[in-house]
Amino acid sequence: MPAGLNLENRDYARILAETSDLMEIAGEDSFRIRSYRNGAAAIEGYPERIDEILGDPTRSITSIPGIGKGLAAILAEIRATGSCSQRERLLERYPPTALEFLRIQGLGPKTIALLFEHFHMQTMSDLEKLCREQKIRELPRMGAKTEEKILRSVEQYKLRSGRFLLTFGERIASELMDFLKDVEGITSIIPAGSLRRGKETIGDLDLLITGPGAAAALDRAAQFPRIDQVLGRGVNKLSVKIGREGLQVDIRALAAESHGAAMQYFTGSKEHNVAVRIRAVRLGYKLSEYGLFRNEDDSRVAGETEQGVYEALGLAWVPPEMRENCGELEAAEQHAIPPLVRLEDMRGDLHMHTTETDGRASLEEMAEAARAHGYEYIAITDHSKAIAMSFGLNEERVEAFAARVRALNESAHLGIHVFSGIECDILRDGTLDLAWDALAQLDFVIGSVHSHMNLEAAEMTDRLLRALECPHLRLLGHPTGRLLLNRDPYPFDFDRVVAEAVKRGVMLEINSSPERLDLSGNLARTAKAKGARFCIDTDAHHPNHLRNMRYGVLTARRGWLESGDVANTLSLAEFKKQIARV
Repeated sequence: MPAGLNLENRDYARILAETSDLMEIAGEDSFRIRSYRNGAAAIEGYPERIDEILGDPTRSITSIPGIGKGLAAILAEIRATGSCSQRERLLERYPPTALEFLRIQGLGPKTIALLFEHFHMQTMSDLEKLCREQKIRELPRMGAKTEEKILRSVEQYKLRSGRFLLTFGERIASELMDFLKDVEGITSIIPAGSLRRGKETIGDLDLLITGPGAAAALDRAAQFPRIDQVLGRGVNKLSVKIGREGLQVDIRALAAESHGAAMQYFTGSKEHNVAVRIRAVRLGYKLSEYGLFRNEDDSRVAGETEQGVYEALGLAWVPPEMRENCGELEAAEQHAIPPLVRLEDMRGDLHMHTTETDGRASLEEMAEAARAHGYEYIAITDHSKAIAMSFGLNEERVEAFAARVRALNESAHLGIHVFSGIECDILRDGTLDLAWDALAQLDFVIGSVHSHMNLEAAEMTDRLLRALECPHLRLLGHPTGRLLLNRDPYPFDFDRVVAEAVKRGVMLEINSSPERLDLSGNLARTAKAKGARFCIDTDAHHPNHLRNMRYGVLTARRGWLESGDVANTLSLAEFKKQIARV
């Protein structure tokens, strides 16, 4: 990952964090471990791009609090190589799966070190075998419950293996497109596949290139510095593996007359394409990535544009996010594709954190960033006191905050309306973390689960239903608790909770954080059918996170949501009415 490939702050932070974990497994100096972790936290939340600061000879990265000369040198190394010597040294000492073990719930660095020492495990299968043979419970500070938790997490990890976050796929696609931009004769470079459909995780990446220079672009793409392995090369296709992560990328050169058919074919999904091809056969055509042809004489009917392919089959064009064979073709046949919500429809962001708790910017800085995005309003929703590590707000601080926001809105000097809010923890018994009298002082209360996520479905359902009884609750935050590729949704009776939320006028969140995207598209569609209303929010912890709104919008589109289903597409005056309670 050489310099010039536009590393994001999260990339630098991840490499530092992984290195600190590997150092802890190795039992190295605790001060240095803490230094790496503090550096990772400082970098991930820094409002400017670390890559640009490192590339500017007039600036010093040590101006960032927590970054000394030692870490500055390591960051420069990461920019040049995509890693650092300390990390690579430890990865040579331990099996390649060491970083994978760190993703297993119940395994921290010290536990992994213990397992390496006692059992010399090398693979995830070794770990699974140790759990099934009930050997882990024999170790100090371990037990049957921990062993069972590790085994469940291993099984979930195996299901997720080979998947990547949407943002990772986007970043690789962007780097490749930037690498190819100077090749002459390219008219378009477009990602297809699950990335184009906005799926929350991807298994591979398809990149389609059109124009007379497409073949030359394949030659250039083969020189991409992040390629770890070339899997195959043909006249019109290059298949490679990218870096340590192992993402497969298929790059295809297209003829202009086949561009639309290829876009339709390689966007998928497989199930959608099968249904489209069956329809084509029924109408006397054959459809492939090369075009739509009449069976009787092989004459071309369509293929240059996607719209032309769908129209020739008697269908309205289907937005990529809807292409999952879940009723979209029936809607297209009736020309009843809903006008899906768009990023430009969003008028506000209603879930964000500041330096009052675990955010990285002040209220004023978040308001300024939101105004720059063109928003009319925001809600500041810092954590409640149950999140002790984030210095969550108690009742006294909540009331002072509400008064401060009222004064800010009266002065109007922020240029944007601020709703006073809170992300209030839903405790294990379903009560909210703050007294109702304090919550009544606020404009916008989000209720979220952050703890005790291993409850049985019935207990979790009762917990959420009790939380919905609070008359001040306006939004159920990240409703299923999932963390993509890390933690599955907690079990509960979704239909029952949605029905109660609708009854009480509580909206459901689509959390735009790329690690959450919660609710999922399919659950959002289910909830919409039951009358639910939604907010799409970023859960921003610093101004850069506001850019994640588009991932929430993509997820909402996958749930067939329209602008009218989403409360924060409303004007300020309309939104105030939406959240008012008589």
